[in-house]
Amino acid sequence: MTRDKMPQERLNTLCSEMREGLQKLGDVFTWQLLRTMLMGQILSALICGTAVTSQYLASVYYLNTPMLQSFINYTLLCITYTTALIFRKGDGNILQILKTKWWKYVLLGLIDVEANYAVVKAYQFTTLTSIQLLDCFVIPVLMILSWFFLKTRYRITHFVSVCICLAGVGAMVGADILAGQNQGSSSNILLGDGLVLVSATLYAISNVCQEYTVKNLSRVEFLGMIGLFGTVISGIQLGIIEHSEVTKIQWKWEIALLLAGYALCMYGFYSMMPIVVKMTSATAVNLSLLTGDLFSLFCGLFLFHYSFSGLYVVSLVVILIGFIMFNSVPPLTPPLATASDEEGSDNHTTESDHENTPTCVEMTTCAHMDLERNQVKNWLNERQPDNSVVINSAKL
Repeated sequence: MTRDKMPQERLNTLCSEMREGLQKLGDVFTWQLLRTMLMGQILSALICGTAVTSQYLASVYYLNTPMLQSFINYTLLCITYTTALIFRKGDGNILQILKTKWWKYVLLGLIDVEANYAVVKAYQFTTLTSIQLLDCFVIPVLMILSWFFLKTRYRITHFVSVCICLAGVGAMVGADILAGQNQGSSSNILLGDGLVLVSATLYAISNVCQEYTVKNLSRVEFLGMIGLFGTVISGIQLGIIEHSEVTKIQWKWEIALLLAGYALCMYGFYSMMPIVVKMTSATAVNLSLLTGDLFSLFCGLFLFHYSFSGLYVVSLVVILIGFIMFNSVPPLTPPLATASDEEGSDNHTTESDHENTPTCVEMTTCAHMDLERNQVKNWLNERQPDNSVVINSAKL
């Protein structure tokens, strides 16, 4: 009997340990985390689409018009989201936004346009390896800006996970060097590296502003204003810098298709990124975007005949592990009042409505007070029956 009980006890202990382990694993791999990781990799795939189409335009058709490509993207944003702001009613209307915050969105549009232009321009002066490494500079800048302006407080786990993701990027760059894929120019490495650092800083500023806007105001407002002022600024810059290149384009259906593919990928990226930022943070989104270069390399294996390296797979796994670690522990953030994307409601109005609405705790407290008043009244009436004391509950 004792020998029969021992295996049963061990089996029960093993089952309980397995249940506890699965419960802890379920606490980490939540549906929110899996959905965030999936949407982050969709963003990386869209970035990969922009890289592949740009590579085809530059290498096959010798078309280097980054401002034209950005102008098409901003125009699509303007047509959809700015038009939605025009037909919106109330305080979220485009006229009210322009009256109070137009200069802020002008600066934000300028920052976003120049960030896109600087990183594309850097390919003419420095190598792809330098761009991949220095482009990660956006993550520490984002964390610093979020710390001071968004009051985000990161934990040790977040810093460790960022280091793990950067180690994955290092493995990817090492694979490029070993495979001899150090593409790009080296005509002026100092200027090219400086452009990458400037672009990373501008991207960080734009992403912090995006996180604040989508969590406090409206996603449609952010995209509508970026589309409006981005179209104006990129259009002016296109006319000044790239007008000669645009006039020299020998239009073919292949070129038009590649430009349309680039614009649709970038439009999808801009439309989807605020959703993921609102779910997590700008820092988490940029960590997930580190796999975008890997997706581009995987596509290059078939399209541009790149050499495969096992370090690419190692890099992908390491970056995803760091991303999961970063999102498994939420950072400490102040409570942010959110508004509806469709209606653009005022946050202060929402707060005042909640203040005027009695909560369940308040109603329960009032019920307990009424019950105590009735009990005291009955007790006093029982103690003094001859005087027929009637206690007024309002006086008590």
